[in-house]
Amino acid sequence: MTAASRARLLAQLGRFDQAEAELRRELVARPADPELLALLAAVLRVNGRPHDGLAAADAAVHAEPGSAGAHAERAENLIALGRTEESIEAASEAVRLRPGEPETHRVLARAHTASRDFPRARAAARQALAFGPRSVPSLLTLAEVERVAGRRRAAARATRAALAEDPGHPGGRWLIALLDAERLHVGDAMRGLRELAADHPARLRGEALAWPVLGVLAGLRRGLAVGVPLTAGVRLAAYRWPPAGLFAQALALMVAVVMVSFAARVLLPAGRLPWRSLSLLPRRAVITELVAAGVSVALLMWYGASALWWPLPCAAAAAALVIVSGVFRMRVTSLNTR
Repeated sequence: MTAASRARLLAQLGRFDQAEAELRRELVARPADPELLALLAAVLRVNGRPHDGLAAADAAVHAEPGSAGAHAERAENLIALGRTEESIEAASEAVRLRPGEPETHRVLARAHTASRDFPRARAAARQALAFGPRSVPSLLTLAEVERVAGRRRAAARATRAALAEDPGHPGGRWLIALLDAERLHVGDAMRGLRELAADHPARLRGEALAWPVLGVLAGLRRGLAVGVPLTAGVRLAAYRWPPAGLFAQALALMVAVVMVSFAARVLLPAGRLPWRSLSLLPRRAVITELVAAGVSVALLMWYGASALWWPLPCAAAAAALVIVSGVFRMRVTSLNTR
């Protein structure tokens, strides 16, 4: 078994550090091998290190400019870094070099999806399918294009077609769970993620299993960021137009009820697994967000029921803490995955 084969096997098992070590040992003897460099770039990217992956992909392209695989892997790392225009250029070069290779068209589809050019993404995914209409990777690429484009039924059809070919495929199972989550079929989504985590524990990070809690926090951040200032603005208008005070109370109650209903709609069917998964995240920041969001919603209710003015600025302060804690948590999570 070659070093590249061993590294691929280790990566499939989720042992990314060992796969990287295997490749780096082999690169000592063959430092300009484009296949090894491109594979190293893929391992680093999947392990959450796209900056390092891009450096390895650049080295692969420099070692062999005519390697479609090197350009394709460079495009994948650029997609992960959010550099969409460059990713399209790299993926297009991979297609030019190997137009008969489905994978190059799949990478181009992902690059166009990242830039939200869905017609071109869909065309590239269908071009990949033209080489093999029952190809699981190509069907899942089309499914991801349709999902990001907001066409969930088309995404579900493509995903089910892929799972009909390979019922246990982790990518297909992940997409089904993701589609269930986006449609707020929380119980089905958590069941799928739980089974996927049991079969492929290295595939899912804490963020995936804790998504109901993190999704609720994201919704609360957006809702409070709009609802609290809007309520305060209407309340201030009451100094010139007194009836606005009643509108402000009604608005505060409406925002609070919507926030509570949304949280219950997601968290109650999710069960205990998301809460257990919080140990894999910056837990203190998450708890701070949850407490601050709860306090802000409670203060909005208090203002709406009592018409006292002081709960409103307190609700605004708590909402600001939710936003600040969320930004801090996302930065810490990003640093931990590099």
